[in-house]
Amino acid sequence: MTKPSTPAISPPSSQDDEAVLLKRLRAGEQNAYETLVRTYSGRLLAVTRRYLHNDEDARDALQDAFISAFRALSTFTEASLLSTWLHRIAVNAALMKLRTRKRRPEESIEDLLPKFLDDGHREDGHRGNPTRPWKEPEVLLERQEIRTMIRACIERLPETYRTVLLLRDIDELDTEEVAEMLDISANAVKIRLHRARQALRTLLDPHFREDAP
Repeated sequence: MTKPSTPAISPPSSQDDEAVLLKRLRAGEQNAYETLVRTYSGRLLAVTRRYLHNDEDARDALQDAFISAFRALSTFTEASLLSTWLHRIAVNAALMKLRTRKRRPEESIEDLLPKFLDDGHREDGHRGNPTRPWKEPEVLLERQEIRTMIRACIERLPETYRTVLLLRDIDELDTEEVAEMLDISANAVKIRLHRARQALRTLLDPHFREDAP
């Protein structure tokens, strides 16, 4: 399945400008901290909102991310862009918020997964068994309303599966990184990701079929 494109967080204007900002931050300039927050708050809030449906939680996670970043500036090795580093910190802050808040009973994902007959073939007509061909995904993704619909379908996934899908397919972390961040095995990541992709395809099928309006 082709995933929606999620652009990386952009630096202030260029890599050189980002390097200058980092230098000012390490020098302890107050204006530099204000510039950092003003430049990246909107983009990082979008990151935390992907994982946390509650806006208050998302803003709390954003604040935690900035605090963590300020405290860890001395450890930033510049092996990546400052913006990439901040993005990772924001993801971690969102995951920490998920762990600490009271969990609600999670909905089952089974109804969204394919069903198979005894001979190994898919059971026709089940909502988890899209069999009709899809329209060209790349063309569909050029439309803003389609991208919005995809995000809405992702949000319908149970939290356990949505989180893995976001980490792997949207934030493009590798399996080992996701396993470490979630404190689960790499195999568990692969299983959850596979099931999440199957469920998402089921949710998208009515919109992407060639005979869809």
